[in-house]
Amino acid sequence: MSNKEIKAYMQAVGIAARDASRVVARAGSAVKNNALLAIANSMDNARTDLLQANTEDMSRGRDAGLDDALLDRLELNNERIDAMIEGLKQVASLKDPVGEITDMGFRPSGIQLGKMRVPLGVVGIIYESRPNVTVDAASLCLKSGNATILRGGSEAIRSNQAIAKCISTGLIACGLPESAVQVVNITDRAAVGELITMTDYVDVVVPRGGKSLIERISADARVPVIKHLDGNCHVYIDDRADLKKAVAIADNAKTHRYGVCNAMESLLIAEPVADKVLPELAKIYIEKQVEMRGCEKARKLLSSVVEATQQDWYEEYLAPIVSIKIVAGIDQAIEHINKYSSKHTESIVTEDFNRGRRFIAEVDSSSVMINASTRFADGFEYGLGAEIGISTDKIHARGPVGLEGLTSQKWVVFGDGQIRQ
Repeated sequence: MSNKEIKAYMQAVGIAARDASRVVARAGSAVKNNALLAIANSMDNARTDLLQANTEDMSRGRDAGLDDALLDRLELNNERIDAMIEGLKQVASLKDPVGEITDMGFRPSGIQLGKMRVPLGVVGIIYESRPNVTVDAASLCLKSGNATILRGGSEAIRSNQAIAKCISTGLIACGLPESAVQVVNITDRAAVGELITMTDYVDVVVPRGGKSLIERISADARVPVIKHLDGNCHVYIDDRADLKKAVAIADNAKTHRYGVCNAMESLLIAEPVADKVLPELAKIYIEKQVEMRGCEKARKLLSSVVEATQQDWYEEYLAPIVSIKIVAGIDQAIEHINKYSSKHTESIVTEDFNRGRRFIAEVDSSSVMINASTRFADGFEYGLGAEIGISTDKIHARGPVGLEGLTSQKWVVFGDGQIRQ
């Protein structure tokens, strides 16, 4: 397609989304919930079609030389379809935030003032590889009263189109416009350029994907962006940790899945327990073929640890690689994390309550944990049903963004004929 044709197509998508957003915004909770359950049922009935479409995408991805991390994100199987269906059901069961009025109080003038939670309007989602994002985004936007425009990567086009058919079936069954959720069928990158500059039709954009994609969106967008650039997540094992817990957490945080933004990339260990915990972890990492890159102290303890560079402390590997630094204690751990972290997720393993509280108070990241794997930092595990993305910014939404993050608030005033004197 020519740039002119792409522009016309995207304008049509934007107009339809804006019109649909007004319908969804006034839809009751029951209608939205029924639509979500209808989509779940449609997906359950369409498993064969979904898996066939994904098989085609996976084959094309391998031929195109996609790396293992991207292929892992792209793949669908029955277990992942089950998770998407469960996510839809969970979102349907959540409290609808739209229309909630809070902070009501009377002013000296006699007016009653409060805040009402309202949808953002039209949400544009730009993402790579993961077909499940299509369902997560659609469900959260729908429940929060928003229309959404979904632009997935070319590598997942068949999977996303198959999922879009299921979504369309569910919307129609419940009397909602198909255009409430639209999957862009153009793989040309010019479509992204149009989406992020359509200020008349799009209220916010959420990019999900690699750092280069998110940097491009952030630089070129003319509409607000909810984003995080990368996930350099840390686990700090304190000298007052339960070492059995520490080993289990550091293993799970690194090896549960490699190609995800909440995987641990950097491991910090307090020096007094390093000689006890690091050899135990090294056995696991060696068995699972995880490359260890460490500081001088770590390399003195283990010959299997290679030298870490300065860049390793910043790195999001999305691969079986971990950077390891032995620190004096919690002060140095917090200092290191706040310097090198991408502000995504950090965890401390300690049995000292005061140190745990200090860690969560002083570490400046969107999710901070005590005695838990960083892998819990996502919307499903947080009870949001799913997530539209993760924000490491400090305005409006921070951390996994669910229903509330897809709404805003407006002031509402109740009066009885008051006039300002």
